[in-house]
Amino acid sequence: MAVTDQAAASPVRGASAAPLRRPMRLFRNLSAKIATLPMILTATVIFVGCTGWTVVHSFTSSRLLPRLDFVGLDQYDRLWSTPKWYVAIQNLAVFGVLSLIFSLVIGFVLAALLDRKVRGEDVFRTIFLYPFALSFVVTGLVWQWLLNPELGIQGVVRDLGWTSFTFDPLYNRDLVIYGLLIAALWQGTGLVMCIMLAGLRSVDDEIWKAARVDGIPTWKTYTHVIIPMMRPVFVTALVLIASGIVKVYDLVVAMTQGGPGGASEVPAKYVMDAMFGAQNLGQGFAASTMMLLSVVIILIPWAYLEFGGRRRG
Repeated sequence: MAVTDQAAASPVRGASAAPLRRPMRLFRNLSAKIATLPMILTATVIFVGCTGWTVVHSFTSSRLLPRLDFVGLDQYDRLWSTPKWYVAIQNLAVFGVLSLIFSLVIGFVLAALLDRKVRGEDVFRTIFLYPFALSFVVTGLVWQWLLNPELGIQGVVRDLGWTSFTFDPLYNRDLVIYGLLIAALWQGTGLVMCIMLAGLRSVDDEIWKAARVDGIPTWKTYTHVIIPMMRPVFVTALVLIASGIVKVYDLVVAMTQGGPGGASEVPAKYVMDAMFGAQNLGQGFAASTMMLLSVVIILIPWAYLEFGGRRRG
């Protein structure tokens, strides 16, 4: 009888002990949680607060100074009726897609080559990563000189005898966005290479030994084994590249100032020109909100697939 009573009472004690343990978890690592409070408050107030402030004022007629004079969707109607905004969106789409593809491909190929334990690896790694230490303004000025028809690559090749050679993307409306892409890849690919190289170095050597024993070609080992294992590394590189694409501004200003004829406009430059050039804060806020909306549209499906699928698994 005593054994039965004890067995019957044990679930009750277990059930009552569970709620008692839950509050105790709140006090675990209390010092670390307290230390993160300033960062959390700063992010909440500055990021969330300023984002909400920007969205609210995008529905106003703010000009030189912000004011709560609501005009509905007038700023958005004006934004989407401006040809300059359409050019900026098209340029960002072309620049973004090509930058993502080429940065990941070139970065991974360079990392795979360095991972083969080549001689002078430290020197090559430094050379490839060095451009990332430069600012986009310096990079833009350097490539502005290199792509100059008289002083740059075209002038040098013509001086060597190929007088019909033409390479002046910054002066061609149809090719100017690709000239910006070349400069962006030159600067950012080194960082992607280092991220990929760190991921490759974390792969167990036993996997390579097993692949060689089974006679699996190297390229098939990369595509079927290594790359799927490096999915978190690719996601990290993808986020870093995407964040740089959305806010690209200084590279465009340094190289083309949005020219020729507005052919290299990007959304970030449109925002800066509207807010500080035309002194139209409402229009700049509306453009900023559309940029935020485009990021959210991309981020929500990715977050659902990344975390929702993991939770279901």
